[in-house]
Amino acid sequence: MPSLPALSGKTIVRALQRGGFVVLRVSGSHHVLRHPERPGSKVSEPVHGNRDLPTGTLRAILDRSGLTTEEFLDLL
Repeated sequence: MPSLPALSGKTIVRALQRGGFVVLRVSGSHHVLRHPERPGSKVSEPVHGNRDLPTGTLRAILDRSGLTTEEFLDLL
């Protein structure tokens, strides 16, 4: 399994949108995204400027989104 790079919240949101996710709402510094064809794929994404997210947080986002690491890296 390839390792995950350090990415900002903005970059992760853009990659998820390329994968078909849509922003449902923005509440403060968190974006809530959902994929229309994947049930249970609701993801809450913290966006704190250009600060990189911890790898564990990114891994949890990928688990909730249903994407594999390889699929996500292809969207970057």
